[in-house]
Amino acid sequence: MSAVKRWTKKTARVEEPEPEPGLSAYQRAMRDRLLAAPVVSPPEPWRRVFDHAYGRPVGGLLGIGFATHPDSGHDLVMVVSHDGHGLFDAVTGEMVARDHDPDGEDAVPDGVADLSCPGLGPVAGSRVRIAGLFGGGLHSTTGDGWTLEVVAPAWPHERVLLSRDGGLPHSGPHGGQWWHTYHAHYSDLRAAGFSPSGETVAVATSSDLALWTRRAEQGSH
Repeated sequence: MSAVKRWTKKTARVEEPEPEPGLSAYQRAMRDRLLAAPVVSPPEPWRRVFDHAYGRPVGGLLGIGFATHPDSGHDLVMVVSHDGHGLFDAVTGEMVARDHDPDGEDAVPDGVADLSCPGLGPVAGSRVRIAGLFGGGLHSTTGDGWTLEVVAPAWPHERVLLSRDGGLPHSGPHGGQWWHTYHAHYSDLRAAGFSPSGETVAVATSSDLALWTRRAEQGSH
């Protein structure tokens, strides 16, 4: 009688994943400093464009992009939302154009490869790249040394930091060379950054648009 050899498949031992290392003392100290920093207004020459602390309400905001007014040279902010497109003057806060029902596949930025939308009002005939829910981004630095960062020491609530010290770790005191200017604790952050000119800071959430400018309104036309 021939022997029957029984084959058994050996299962590789599953290694228990190593626990993720905790924060170092240095990282905890940095997180605690960020958590302790209250929301403050940025220093001069920056000024708030809209009166409300969280900016102008824009329900269902998807993203924003920058353009330049062909006559005044002001930064313009294009807002794309579920309710259509709007165009704001970033110096005066005025809504200069509105389209409640934009037509075409490219009316929403994810319809085209470069995440752009057709301009409206004074920038009709051009396209504006949009940063927000579908991707893209805005400038995080200016040519004269300002930096904008998004941090989340208490994720998922994100905070926007404006600084003149080159960015994290912000070794100096809060309010000296860095400022916690916006706390998105009740809406999802869509985009935050500078205009290409460096004269405007924009923060967009799913419900609001906040703007700061360092261009004087009076006599700027």
